[in-house]
Amino acid sequence: MTRPEPAPIRFPLTPAPASYQISPDYARLRDSHPVPRIELPDGTVAYLATRHADVRRVFTDPRFSRAAASGPDRPTGELGSLASDSLLGIDPPRHTRMRRVVNSAFTARRVERLRPVVARLLDGMIDRMVAAGPPVDLITHVSAPLPIYVISKLFGVAEEDQGRVKEWSDALVADWEADPDTPRAALAAFGELIERRRERPGDDLMSALIAAWDAEDDLTEAELISVTAGILAGGHESTTNQINLFLLVLHQNPDQLAQLRPDDPVAMSRAVDELTRYIQLGENGILLPRVTTEQVELGGLTLPAGSAVLPAVVSANRDPAVFAEPDRLDLTRTANPHLGFGAGPHYCIGAALAQMELEEALGALLRRLPGLRPAVPEAELRFKPGLVVRSLETLPVTWDT
Repeated sequence: MTRPEPAPIRFPLTPAPASYQISPDYARLRDSHPVPRIELPDGTVAYLATRHADVRRVFTDPRFSRAAASGPDRPTGELGSLASDSLLGIDPPRHTRMRRVVNSAFTARRVERLRPVVARLLDGMIDRMVAAGPPVDLITHVSAPLPIYVISKLFGVAEEDQGRVKEWSDALVADWEADPDTPRAALAAFGELIERRRERPGDDLMSALIAAWDAEDDLTEAELISVTAGILAGGHESTTNQINLFLLVLHQNPDQLAQLRPDDPVAMSRAVDELTRYIQLGENGILLPRVTTEQVELGGLTLPAGSAVLPAVVSANRDPAVFAEPDRLDLTRTANPHLGFGAGPHYCIGAALAQMELEEALGALLRRLPGLRPAVPEAELRFKPGLVVRSLETLPVTWDT
């Protein structure tokens, strides 16, 4: 038996009162109406999945399609042709074939081989922070350069080219609808980078990916460009902002920070999992939307075919049916099936890389810079407008000297 649907509610919801909190509307919706109809700013009507079980189902049930959501009538502006041509916007079975090719090149062994490289890199970055003296901008010194260097190292991008790769990546996560020419030019630049590597391959992820791709009969060059650009862009933008938001959240939870043991790998792994669950990384806490390919039941409602569904990851990660005391940060939490990296076929392919970088970055910063904290009140911090992820403009920090 289905419940009657009320009129759609306006989306975005009530803003969170602070960067480390989420919209208070999510708790009410999870309890009383877990899959409400919502009206987006452009007038489009969609459904919002707020409970953990429903969000996970949207990610794993093939009737919720990413390909349908990334067409010309997609429910939200997101990543333009990068979404429709890459792993982000293709459904099985083609997605399965592409993912298999990427997995053959993007191995756990390649990622783990970088851990000592990341540790040495962080030591040098923190040395320069200490030499500069507080206050310094953490984004300039660590959280922005670290992920772009690591993903560039993995892909074999020369250091002198890393600045340009970051510019291209930044263009891809900006507003495609406001300025489609700039991200299209960035994709063309990635295509030229791929062609140069094809002519002169090396022992790196890009060369391995190109070789694996070219061995397939029906995978296109446009898809290779979008997949490569998507991994490069996703491999640094999210991690940069996770580092920033992690530190803000820890500052707001001094009891948890005090008990965190940065020299304990198990403790750091659990802490990164819990912080990933706790923060709101995407705008409004939404991960990439889906569209139903047939009539389907979700959260007690029958959704018609063609319904747009927005999975509210930030709400799912605060669901009391899954997490004890969900609004409390608990760095010792062991049962933590958070959806911060998604689930199902589109589970983040770079999750292991991000986890490794975050463990190393958080551990190094806390070991080397006791008392690390923001140097300005949170009210003075500003997020960049028009990006898919919540990206701070600057994060001035200080520490005990």
